[in-house]
Amino acid sequence: MKSCAEKDTPDRLKRIADSMKIAQAILREELVVFEKKFKEAVKSQTPLLDRIMQFIVNRKGKQMRPMFVLLSAKLCGPVNESAYRAASLVELLHTATLVHDDVVDESLERRGFFSTYALWKTKISVLVGDYLLSKGLSLSLDHGDFRVLQILNAAIQKMSEGELLQIEKSRSLNLSEAVYFEIIRNKTASLLASSCAAGAFAACNDEVLAEKMRRFGEKVGIAFQIKDDLFDYGSDAVGKPTGNDIKEKKLTLPLIYTLNNLDRATRRELIFIIKNHNKEPEKVQQVIKKVVAAGGIEYAIQQMNAYRDEALAILYEFEDSDARKGLEELVRYTTDRKY
Repeated sequence: MKSCAEKDTPDRLKRIADSMKIAQAILREELVVFEKKFKEAVKSQTPLLDRIMQFIVNRKGKQMRPMFVLLSAKLCGPVNESAYRAASLVELLHTATLVHDDVVDESLERRGFFSTYALWKTKISVLVGDYLLSKGLSLSLDHGDFRVLQILNAAIQKMSEGELLQIEKSRSLNLSEAVYFEIIRNKTASLLASSCAAGAFAACNDEVLAEKMRRFGEKVGIAFQIKDDLFDYGSDAVGKPTGNDIKEKKLTLPLIYTLNNLDRATRRELIFIIKNHNKEPEKVQQVIKKVVAAGGIEYAIQQMNAYRDEALAILYEFEDSDARKGLEELVRYTTDRKY
């Protein structure tokens, strides 16, 4: 569930905020209310747990998913109490997955700060993630938001399935484009898709509109992940190359396209490097150059923009409104960001 994009340092978060001015202005009042409700949702009667919750709240990220929830609600109806709870539930679930991810990856940093794992180690971090999940469940169940919970629970299942499928396929380094899209649809896009569906349903109780917004969010999520994949290779359009995915033996779209369009000898050579020399900077750069030369970057950008345009086409089926403008800005941010 981690991406290879630049870390969420304070300076980066400020740049992100500056690039979301329209969406934030549209949700100015709603985000203030959301902040209060989210802080209330994570409160605990256990002193240690409460300190950890305060630590997490003070270092939360760009809140894209709650913004998608609230804007989807605003697009389909009023932003009501159920919509605020849906936004809090999304943030609780997302934060829980990040806490667990840091344990799995033994990551000492999160958003430019020490991670929960770095400060409190494995046992407490796992319990904190579990607590966040249970708080999300309680928030919905205590208020009868059963359909919203059902929508978001499906995303959590898909995220786990996508992660496990990626681990399984990375061992063989034999990944088709179809399987790649299945992985990112589940691992990354499912939560954003469910966020949009949950926000829409909370506002209007309309299954048809909720499904339309789910499809919208899924396409945005796929475009978002392809953009993250592109950061690994770098160009004027996508920023500085990192090679992190290659070092972790992850087959992303630019590399999959390249491997599928090379002669057999060159393909074997690249696979050998990824399997046996993936930690050597010179060898990683060799792979990156092959991907660029083979047109892997251009192909991935083309696919990313296609999903972006499909998402916008769904969005444009709604009447023009501030909510639609805010969602359009977030969609374009996913593909136009430089970090």
